[in-house]
Amino acid sequence: MNIKDIIEKKLSEVILNVYQLKDIKLEVQENKTEFEGDFTIVTFPLVKQLKKNPESIGVELGEALTEQTELFESFNVVKGFLNVKVKNQLFVDNFRSVTKNFSTIEKKNATVMVEYSSPNTNKPLHLGHIRNNLLGFSVAQILKEAGYEVIKTQIINDRGIHICKSMLAWEKFGHGETPETTNTKGDKFVGNYYVEFDKNYKKEIADLVGQGVGEEQAKKEAPLMKQAQKMLLDWENGDETVRALWAEMNSWVYKGFNETYKRLGVDFDQVQYESNTYILGKDLIQAGLEKGVLYQKEDGSVWCDLTDEGLDQKLLLRSDGTSVYMTQDLGTAVERFKQNNIQKLIYTVGNEQDYHFQVLFKILKKLGYEWAEQLFHLSYGMVELPEGKMKSREGTVVDADDLMQEMYETAKSKAQELGKMETLSEEDKEASYETVGLGALKYFMLKVDPKKKMLFNPAESIDFNGNTGPFIQYTYARIQSLLSKAGTLQTETADTELNQSEKELIMQLANFKTVVAKSAETLSPALVANYVYDLVKAYNSFYQNNPILNQEDENVKQFRLNISDIVGKTIKKSLELLGIGTVNRM
Repeated sequence: MNIKDIIEKKLSEVILNVYQLKDIKLEVQENKTEFEGDFTIVTFPLVKQLKKNPESIGVELGEALTEQTELFESFNVVKGFLNVKVKNQLFVDNFRSVTKNFSTIEKKNATVMVEYSSPNTNKPLHLGHIRNNLLGFSVAQILKEAGYEVIKTQIINDRGIHICKSMLAWEKFGHGETPETTNTKGDKFVGNYYVEFDKNYKKEIADLVGQGVGEEQAKKEAPLMKQAQKMLLDWENGDETVRALWAEMNSWVYKGFNETYKRLGVDFDQVQYESNTYILGKDLIQAGLEKGVLYQKEDGSVWCDLTDEGLDQKLLLRSDGTSVYMTQDLGTAVERFKQNNIQKLIYTVGNEQDYHFQVLFKILKKLGYEWAEQLFHLSYGMVELPEGKMKSREGTVVDADDLMQEMYETAKSKAQELGKMETLSEEDKEASYETVGLGALKYFMLKVDPKKKMLFNPAESIDFNGNTGPFIQYTYARIQSLLSKAGTLQTETADTELNQSEKELIMQLANFKTVVAKSAETLSPALVANYVYDLVKAYNSFYQNNPILNQEDENVKQFRLNISDIVGKTIKKSLELLGIGTVNRM
């Protein structure tokens, strides 16, 4: 429990004793004014209840708090705001409690499934996937730290017309080449053929338009599109040749994806494939028709009427009996709850799919699944580079691998420019460039509220000053250097009189678990990111203004080393929750 919580608890007890008022909760804030005191208590909610002026209430409460509790040294009242000075011992005891309980996690006895990534197998992962993966993985880490069991999952879109486009282009223009023969990463190799299809398809459309065919008609009549549609039909009918090509090209892609995931530092506990799930959901449609929740039109198509929910009518089965994305998502959700004992399912998907998930959750509720209330769409804004938007068909996507490599190169060049790593081995230098470069990328992505659209600027992200990953990693490295020079750390220290910067650090350290809980509740890693930045700022101020190794009083020196140690551990843990590594030298 942090000091603020302790004060709030005691405050409620005193209000009950003095005024016989139950369930009154006054706001307690850290005191940022020039008036003396560590915390400010806002007394105004009592004015109406007691019909007294705020100043006299402040004085009464201040006197009662100092007399009835052992927490406070003194108080003053300014315009109804009650400023209280907390006894030194409370800070010391609170710090020891934080240190003792740092690694304790209160288990929630609930399991949450987090879905993220879910790429298509016709192209490599790009900048948008990076935000998605980092966000989903970080949320999973934070939920674990908050006491939940977590299952990380993805569903890979490995079938459909877009996959057939890459396959057809390779068949026509590939001349039997493979990722190995061309020394190309598998997902990029297949993605190149998706771009190749589009280039040739556009040429065919232009030729047809030149012959007097209307553009819309030309798009349908273009030979490549017709051949791709036939290939999709052959795939659905189980054609052995098409299926063999599909399996081989997908295997190239998965190998490439796994390399990207490994470098990005994300992983999964379960993987589902659309080729296995696309037929799920059809039995749900039949059950929905029997219950009268869904209805069938004359052409045989099946719909769900959501107009009473403020939405529209949603197609769930085409007239030819084939399913749509929504059908598959219904089936996949049911399957996930059937196969796993989960209490919540979080979909990490961009905000362009907001409407899709509203509809999905409403239909599942209509079909009678009570757990539909526990479904959540973690909707996030798009990410762009200063140059603007990306287009995958035109091959102008910001490739995830290229971006990670660029971050590594930038970190390397920055470190060499600063010249602080000459004594490290080449292997340690390389590891450091990678950790710092990717740390910069991840922190920059995650410090922004997920709901906001964001502009990613690689150069800005790797600055060693300001609200950046390298700035936080550098402070961690500085603390490790300090502890290394100090030698043995004495964890059992006598009480010491604390100054203001030490008190502020202790208050921030005590807030860590509260921030994790809030971050888990709101599914926002930005809270953790900005918390650790504030902690690092406070520590740097403390470090610059308080002698540690040169401190003559051994007890004060050891206490400050202990504060530095727990700050270092909190930085490391916070960065782990964001999927970011640390280094001992920068």
